[in-house]
Amino acid sequence: MNILIRALGAAVLALCLAIPPAYASVVIGGTRVVFPAQQGEITVRLSNESDHPALVEAWIDTGNPDSTPDSVSTPFLITPPLFRMDPHKDQSLRILFTQGSQPLPTDRESLFWLNVLEIPPKPSGPQYAGRNYLQFAIRSRLKLFYRPADLPDDALKAPDKLTFKAAAGQGAALEVHNPTPYYVTISNLSLGVDSKPSPETSGMVAPFGDLRLSLKGVTQVPSTGTPVVFATVNDYGATDIHKGIVTP
Repeated sequence: MNILIRALGAAVLALCLAIPPAYASVVIGGTRVVFPAQQGEITVRLSNESDHPALVEAWIDTGNPDSTPDSVSTPFLITPPLFRMDPHKDQSLRILFTQGSQPLPTDRESLFWLNVLEIPPKPSGPQYAGRNYLQFAIRSRLKLFYRPADLPDDALKAPDKLTFKAAAGQGAALEVHNPTPYYVTISNLSLGVDSKPSPETSGMVAPFGDLRLSLKGVTQVPSTGTPVVFATVNDYGATDIHKGIVTP
């Protein structure tokens, strides 16, 4: 029985390795969405860059990657929620804020996720007649930041206000504190002057929150005064480099 299970597992693995990677044909204009509260609604541009049509479904969730359109409850409305995109055509998604049953905080950003599901058409033509084939529905998830009006400071300057200190506990780690009302995503962090950035040292720290960052490949707890260099992604999807220092 064990031999049979191993053989079956090896066959499945070989099949997966033989499947070419799937790429989205429907491209979203941007890597994140910022929703200014004072606007009431925003638009997100989609483009179908393939030579075939696609069925697209869009919805917003609160952070559950297994969410479905019929299982979510958020204070947003997307129109159109389901539509066909012809080859090499664009489509705008309108996202409207509907208040919802629970008011959102007004002193900080709130985080949601925009889902765009691309369902390819069924292959047609004599070459597919009587043959088995695989089809992939591709879902993209983007962070959506709901930004209340009149928040203090500037979202672009929020990363410069992060503070770092050595975290207590097992393994080398940093405790990051965010004193601003904005979400900040950290990536490619490095310690010291000559150290190489580590893509594995990354995470998102919530407004007025703390984040423990494990330092991959670091054997000693960083000392006070150690320089910290890290990258963040701004509202426009561009990468910014920031500097900090480990404090007591």
